[in-house]
Amino acid sequence: MLKFLAIRDFVIVSSLELDFSSGFTALTGETGAGKSILIDALSLALGERGDAAMVRNGCERAEIAAEFDIAALPHLRAWLLEQELEGDEGVCLLRRVLDAGGRSRGFINGRSATLQQMRDAGEMLLDIHGQHAHQSLLRPDAQRMLLDGYAGVVADAEKVATLYRDWQTLRRRRISLSENAGAVAAERELLRFQRDELEGLGFNAVEWQEMQADYARLAHAASLLETAAFGIETLSEADTACLAQLNALMARLRDGLAHDASLGEALRMLESAQAELQEAVYALRHYQQRLDTDPQRLREQEQRIQNVMDAARKHRVAPELLEESLQRIVARLAELGGDADLAALEQQEKSAQQSYLAAAQKLTVARKKAADKLAREITGAMQTLAMEGGSFAVALLPLAQNDDLGGNACGLETIEFQVAANPGVQPRSLAKVASGGELSRISLAIQVAATQVASVPTLIFDEVDSGIGGRVAEIVGHLLKKLGKNYQVLCVTHLPQVAAAADQQWQVSKAAENGVTLSRIAVLDGEQRVEEIARMLGGVKITDTTRKHAAEMLGAAA
Repeated sequence: MLKFLAIRDFVIVSSLELDFSSGFTALTGETGAGKSILIDALSLALGERGDAAMVRNGCERAEIAAEFDIAALPHLRAWLLEQELEGDEGVCLLRRVLDAGGRSRGFINGRSATLQQMRDAGEMLLDIHGQHAHQSLLRPDAQRMLLDGYAGVVADAEKVATLYRDWQTLRRRRISLSENAGAVAAERELLRFQRDELEGLGFNAVEWQEMQADYARLAHAASLLETAAFGIETLSEADTACLAQLNALMARLRDGLAHDASLGEALRMLESAQAELQEAVYALRHYQQRLDTDPQRLREQEQRIQNVMDAARKHRVAPELLEESLQRIVARLAELGGDADLAALEQQEKSAQQSYLAAAQKLTVARKKAADKLAREITGAMQTLAMEGGSFAVALLPLAQNDDLGGNACGLETIEFQVAANPGVQPRSLAKVASGGELSRISLAIQVAATQVASVPTLIFDEVDSGIGGRVAEIVGHLLKKLGKNYQVLCVTHLPQVAAAADQQWQVSKAAENGVTLSRIAVLDGEQRVEEIARMLGGVKITDTTRKHAAEMLGAAA
């Protein structure tokens, strides 16, 4: 439950700190005093979007901090642990800072948090029912979600939606494959031919490099042999061969050593050169022996290279990329599949449809059961809200079904709230028959019935009692008081009958200080409550009779 709220420089609030209690708390005050500011501040702390206009005029930033007791909320504690946002044991602290430039930051238990994380936490902490909630109740999707929440089948509805999407994905693939069967078959045939051709070529990039080098040797074999022979002759076989002349020079240097030892360095260098030249002769002779001059092999290599070049031109790629072309062809063939794949796809689609229908039918059964119960509860509440003899129904209208389609992502039916405001009248769509006043009362009855299964500990009602008064207002007060026995209930109200039923009452007021209008909230004691309810009853002039009436209302409610 909500334990503490601190507001600073928010709209017309300078600084405000509030401690909250369990039970039913009423917020009252003059029109325009800022009763809904508390709700707006809480909404901001729970992740709603804000803007710079929310920062009090002349201030740098607005700040809202809300502390909740979460000892009885194990699912929230588990979520905080999962998100690494845990704080003190049994406590959740939400804080939001909004600067004058419109930028905001959110914190959960002192750690930076996204707005989505704050909204996720807020959904587990409290529900806010706005004074215009009845407008959203006219939408079919809102009616469906309310029924699913009441029935406790929100997770089942999400599963149905997922199964429907899976089924439709398979259905679209099957239809596309069937409608383009001819074109697919032709493409598949061409791809198979191209795959077989490239696989028959047996090409790979490494072989291509070796092939080109081998062909270059074969094509120039005669010239290369002539070059090797010329080198051997020049070095060792000609009359003036390099090695012969070098050996003669080395012999004379050895003779000269007897007369001058300094010739030894030159001799050593020549001996090294002589060894290198001799190795070069051996290498050239070995090259001569292994050089292939086979014309048949040359023709084979020429043909092999030509085949690769032809394939590369056909596929419009460089020869080095032929392997990638083959991989793309094989992948596309796998994507297109074969005739057997269409049959398998049809079977997958049928299986997905059956899974969807089974889950959707189960959801329908749960919805029907909950719809009857919800309708009885709301009909009962209508009898106490000046709609005696009226009735409420939750209709499940089946969607058209055939062999191909049945239902949609929301299930096998649409949900329609129907109402008969008078006895003996056939219920019709809520959007068509309810007047503004009736819609407000029916909305309150629906919200009270729905909150009986609320999973959050705190419920806030923002002037949902607008448009009613007298005996009906008194009944509304009793309904909210009843809710307060199981939940923490806060209600912004302008009706004295509702305020008198509250376990505690806060008064919202505004006043000018140094030319600046500020809003304040005061917790009222017994005498102050009498005075405030008397003001709500009597208007500008409060008499002793009005005060007595106010005291009687408080006594009766107690």
